[in-house]
This record gives sequence, C-alpha cells and structure tokens, in this order.
Amino acid sequence: MSEEVAEGITSVERRGRAPLNTITAERLRELLTYDSESGEFTWRASRRNNMRQGDRAGCLNVYGYWCIRIDGRLYTAHRLAWLFVHDEWRTGDLDHADGNRANNAISNLRPATRSQNNANSRRRGNNTSGYKGVSFHQRLKKWFARLRKDGKRHHLGCFVTPEAAHPAYCQAAQKLHGEFWNPGQ
Repeated sequence: MSEEVAEGITSVERRGRAPLNTITAERLRELLTYDSESGEFTWRASRRNNMRQGDRAGCLNVYGYWCIRIDGRLYTAHRLAWLFVHDEWRTGDLDHADGNRANNAISNLRPATRSQNNANSRRRGNNTSGYKGVSFHQRLKKWFARLRKDGKRHHLGCFVTPEAAHPAYCQAAQKLHGEFWNPGQ
C-alpha cells in the first residue's frame, strides 16, 4: 500500500483538488461525533457487530496516522477533524504541531506547506548520528550539518563531532523554519 493511499489521499488531492468521492461535512456529522480536545471520533450509531454506538472509530495505520473507514473509503482522522470543524476539505498538507500523527485535537492541526510539514518531522529512523540534520561525510571523515528549505539545500558546516554539528542545525532551523522547526529528537 502506498503512503498516499494509506493516508487517504489520492493523486487528485496532491494536485490541489478534492476527489469526486470525498465525504461531506454533513455525512461525517451524521455518522460520527468529534471531541475537539482529545481529537477522537466515536460512532453515533451501531453500524455492524464490531462497531457500536459510542465506540471509538478507526485504528492506527503503519505510518502512525489514525484512520477511519467510511462508506468503503479510508480517511485519515486529521483530515476528517479539519472537515468536521471547518466545513471544508483541506487539500494541502495538514501538520501535527506536536509531531504526534495520532493526536488529532483541532488545536494540534495547522495548515502547512510541504516544506513546513517536513521541517516539523522527527529524526529519521536510519539516522546514524543521533541528531536531525547531521550526517557523516566519509571522504572528509567529519560530521556536517545541513537542512532543506523550499527544496533548497543549506550546508551549515563540517564538525569534528555530531554533538558540535547539531547546534548549528538547530540555530539555522529555528531561523529558516520558524514555528515549524523541530529539533528532531
């Protein structure tokens, strides 16, 4: 399953238009209730033997997003939360301010560009330095810090240790990414 399908996003949405079969706010409210503080959806009425009125709707997918199947289509709960509260389908990125993909409280969701959403990401699992934005340069045998902003690479220098490189990344990330910066720990 591709990440776009797992997140409930079609290629049409990626181009900035909502797909034809997107759920409406009215249909969503007919089926589910939403607690804007906890970010949880519950079923308004029993739907099958395993879905009873008041039960929490959905489950976590492999990417850490809470997903809910409605009328045969899988949606991510953060997009449904946005629709429930704002009466519009958000076609661009939605960022989880705290970095927790399962926290769908409306206060934790904010519109973002792809670059802003990436800036708020955590350190990658295959990172060997232990610090976001810090990598080892084999030929120079030094650690270097870098980041990306709007597709442009910013090289921040070479350092003897990853601990020395990380503050350079943090300082530049705060300046370039503003409220979306994340130290990545």
